[in-house]
Amino acid sequence: MIDAIRYRATQFFHALFTRVTDEEIAQTTRGLTPAARTLFRRQSTQDQRHALAVYRALHRTGYTDRHLLAAALLHDVGKAAAPMPIVYRVAIVLMERFTPRVLNSLGWAEKPVLDSQDLPGGWRRSFATHVHHPALGARWAQEAGCSPLTVFLVRHHHRVISEEQGRLTPEEHLLAALQAADDAN
Repeated sequence: MIDAIRYRATQFFHALFTRVTDEEIAQTTRGLTPAARTLFRRQSTQDQRHALAVYRALHRTGYTDRHLLAAALLHDVGKAAAPMPIVYRVAIVLMERFTPRVLNSLGWAEKPVLDSQDLPGGWRRSFATHVHHPALGARWAQEAGCSPLTVFLVRHHHRVISEEQGRLTPEEHLLAALQAADDAN
């Protein structure tokens, strides 16, 4: 528990001062379509930094699948549907940990959100954006010309998978790798 708090505190202070250079983006986004590169740039600086860290973690551990690496860069792009002030980010992290039902309720988890225009306005918009960002990001990735596998990985990057359910498909193995890199970064 203390390690998790320390990790989140470090993440919080890092987010306040993070920067992303054009050179970093150019080096890592070469495999994306031009529209997907534009989509990557729509993310907040903190989300771009996180996406680059997930990409690098996968690359360091030997993953070279271009669809997986594209998903690493775009998995949180749906969060660009609403501003995510730091106070909301902190509240969301705490709610995910301690009161996920409250987060889902505030985030309209029971309502289908197919487009950013379907999100509520006002103070609930950031919560709803967080809850629905995988579906929103997948839609945008598809519209940006990403592969069906990349779209699948973006859409399901928060889905719980377990080998106890039986054998994992090749797509689920990639999804598990994306989730591990996402959780570690």
